[in-house]
Amino acid sequence: MPRPARFRPALTRRARLGAATVAALVTGTAVFGIGQATAEHSVPRTDKEVPNLTQVQDKIKAYYGDTVTADGEHYASPHSNYARQVRGIETKARSYLSKALAQHGRTGKQGKQPKPAIVLDMDDTTLLTYNYELQVGFHYTEESQDKYLAHHDMDPVFGMNRLVNWAHAKGAEVFFLTGRKEAQRDWSVRNLRNVGYDVPLDAGHVYLKNKEHPPAYLPCGATCTTVEYKSGTRKHIESLGYRVVANFGDQYSDLNGGAGDRTFKLPNPMYFLP
Repeated sequence: MPRPARFRPALTRRARLGAATVAALVTGTAVFGIGQATAEHSVPRTDKEVPNLTQVQDKIKAYYGDTVTADGEHYASPHSNYARQVRGIETKARSYLSKALAQHGRTGKQGKQPKPAIVLDMDDTTLLTYNYELQVGFHYTEESQDKYLAHHDMDPVFGMNRLVNWAHAKGAEVFFLTGRKEAQRDWSVRNLRNVGYDVPLDAGHVYLKNKEHPPAYLPCGATCTTVEYKSGTRKHIESLGYRVVANFGDQYSDLNGGAGDRTFKLPNPMYFLP
């Protein structure tokens, strides 16, 4: 977040969880055994090609193990299929990083190699937006996001704070790279710190999107697509003397564009960012 051209349930221009998108994100194919719009006719021709929105939201809640507190707050369960899937990805990442980081000292061999780094998106990669999404009924707006972030801490994505702290202890420099706007920096840093990310969180390690004053290293300036913004920032990080050995994100736009040895895709059936 903020999420340009975010696709969601068909309530707004951002098209929350639109028909074909939802089908692909939730199951990889059609859901509930009904039809799906094809490449030949991407606009559904009948209602049978459109997933039922209520059923899709119910499936998302089941996947996250929706847990409701006494005051009506919704949270994901650490015993959910979502949490299990995340733990499987983290296991693979830890195995890979154990080998990748073992090849580097903190200053590299004889001080000549770039220092290893990992880059991580924020929303639904390191911080879980599920509670916010349920509060706003999967209807993201900048205003509701600002209000939420100012007064709430999102939970960490299950286990990611431990993985990040472990990687840092093993010699990886940690960078957070988010599409959140610069004005949300203090809230974002507070949240990361409060939920256990025990790594440097200064401006040199946490990159947010600054449309008013875009950095000179991004030729596209304020008009960058997500891929241009994120890949351009990773290239900037590498220009500072680091090698991005792993890049983590919940959207393919977090991961595309190069400047990273390996990518790790976190699951997120709630929205899609091109």
